[in-house]
Amino acid sequence: MSAEQALQVKGLAKHFGGVRALDGVDFAVPVGQCVALIGPNGAGKSTCFACLAGQHVPTAGEVLWQGQSLLGKPPAERLGLGVARTFQVAQTFEALTVLQNIQLVLRSAAPLAWWDRLDRRQAERAMLLATQAGLQSQSHATVADLPYGAKKRLELAMALAGLPQAVSAVGAAAGADLSLDRGPSLLLLDEPAAGLALAERADMMALVRQVAAQGVTVLYTEHNMDAVFGVADRVLVLMQGRLVADGLPEVVAQDPQVRERYLGMDFDLNANVNADAKGLLDARG
Repeated sequence: MSAEQALQVKGLAKHFGGVRALDGVDFAVPVGQCVALIGPNGAGKSTCFACLAGQHVPTAGEVLWQGQSLLGKPPAERLGLGVARTFQVAQTFEALTVLQNIQLVLRSAAPLAWWDRLDRRQAERAMLLATQAGLQSQSHATVADLPYGAKKRLELAMALAGLPQAVSAVGAAAGADLSLDRGPSLLLLDEPAAGLALAERADMMALVRQVAAQGVTVLYTEHNMDAVFGVADRVLVLMQGRLVADGLPEVVAQDPQVRERYLGMDFDLNANVNADAKGLLDARG
C-alpha cells in the first residue's frame, strides 16, 4: 500500500451556534486504506462526513484530497474529483430496477435525453457493478421489492458508479476475478452496516474490504463493532468533536479512555470480530 496521504484533514471545526460539533480534528488516510471512524452518538461523526462530502461548510480547518483543497467545492464537483458518499439510510430510486439505478448515475455516460432508454445506457458496465455488489440475480428487480440489505449494497454500487473507473472483468460473485482500473477515489460510507442483521453486515463489510483492496480509499462510520474490528485497517475515535484515538483496531480496543467512555471496560475484541473478518486481525498478529 502506498504511503501517500490521499486524504488530509487539518484542524477541522464545525460550530452550530455555541455547539462545537467538531473542534479541531486532524487525521490523514493513505491511498487504499480502509479506516473506521467511530464514537458515541453526538461525537461529530456525521458532521465530519458532511464537511468532507460538501453538505456542510466547515467553520475552520482544511480538507485536502490528493493535495487539492475541497473547501468551497459542492458535492457534484467533489464527485468529479473522485469523492463519493453513501448515507445512514440507503438513498435509492425505489421505482427503478437495480440496473436502472446504477445506469442513472454512471460516470462518463452521455447526458440522458428525454427520448433515451435508461436500460440501454452502458448495460454491461452496470451489470458488472451489480455483480460486484452481489446483486446479479436481482438486477432486473424493482428496488422497492428488495430487502434492506440489498438496498444498502445497491447504494454502494451507485456510489462506485459515479467514481472514475473502468470495469474490466466480471466480479467474484460470478466466479471470476474483478479488477477495476480507477482514478484516485475516496469513498465515504456513513454507517454502511446500519439496520442490517449480522450475516448481512458480514456480507456488506466483505464488499467494503473488496473495494478497498482495489485501491479505493475508504473512510466509514459505524456503530456495529463487528463491522469495525477485523475489517478496518485503522480506527479513529471521535468524542465530543475531538479525535481521542487513532491506531490499529487491536490497539484502539485497549485504549483506556476509549474503553471507559465508549466501548465499555468489559469489551471483548474477539467477540466483536465476525468469522469472515477474523483472518485480517489474525494476520496482523
